[in-house]
Amino acid sequence: MKVKIFDESHEKDLEDAINEFIEEENPEIFDIKFSSSLGVFSEEQIYCFSALIMYK
Repeated sequence: MKVKIFDESHEKDLEDAINEFIEEENPEIFDIKFSSSLGVFSEEQIYCFSALIMYK
């Protein structure tokens, strides 16, 4: 079993990265874990969208 981690600042970028990985590698996926978080720095909001794919 292997894992692949994706981390993007926009959910559309995360979606594109995962779809590209699936199209190129054609992995046998066991599970996908998704997480999002928000941080505030001064007056700026910083978003993080991440996913962990467990595959063979």
